[in-house]
Amino acid sequence: MQVETIRIEELTPDPANARKHDERNLAAIRSSLQAFGQQKPIVIDERGVVIAGNGTLEAAKTLDWQNIKAVRTKLDSTQAVAFGIADNRTAELAEWDEMTLHSLMQSLDDDTRGLLGFSEDELDKMVSEQSDAFGGFSESDPIGGEVEACTITGSQVMDQDFRTEVQAIVDKFGLKVRYA
Repeated sequence: MQVETIRIEELTPDPANARKHDERNLAAIRSSLQAFGQQKPIVIDERGVVIAGNGTLEAAKTLDWQNIKAVRTKLDSTQAVAFGIADNRTAELAEWDEMTLHSLMQSLDDDTRGLLGFSEDELDKMVSEQSDAFGGFSESDPIGGEVEACTITGSQVMDQDFRTEVQAIVDKFGLKVRYA
């Protein structure tokens, strides 16, 4: 796979692209491009038609970019159509590990969080859901310090999801826990 720098004017958005990019999506892509640059190439066919990355191309145009990184695929037209659909669909089938996402988001400053494509309502909902999931604790609760001991049953210790959730609470609230 060879990444090329292509003049944007030489590229054609896929006229049959089934994935639509509303203004919120394009704004998120633009923010990402401005903050981080282009970190992955778009995929084009031999004629310069975009197979994957139509939103990135559209956002780059609105930023007045002259060039974009691209990979030229050798897939035939049927395979290229299938790849374009699969590229979009496989991304939307993924799920967030909300606990990990919340933890990662907390490690970022407000300006950086604003670049990630989440609305304030979505962030507030995420924090609220995490708080509800863990007995109503919130970031403003006056907790911390050391827990002298806790009892966890053997079946809970063996469950990886439970261990992950406990560790996330420990990390989130800066607790020091000694297991008994």
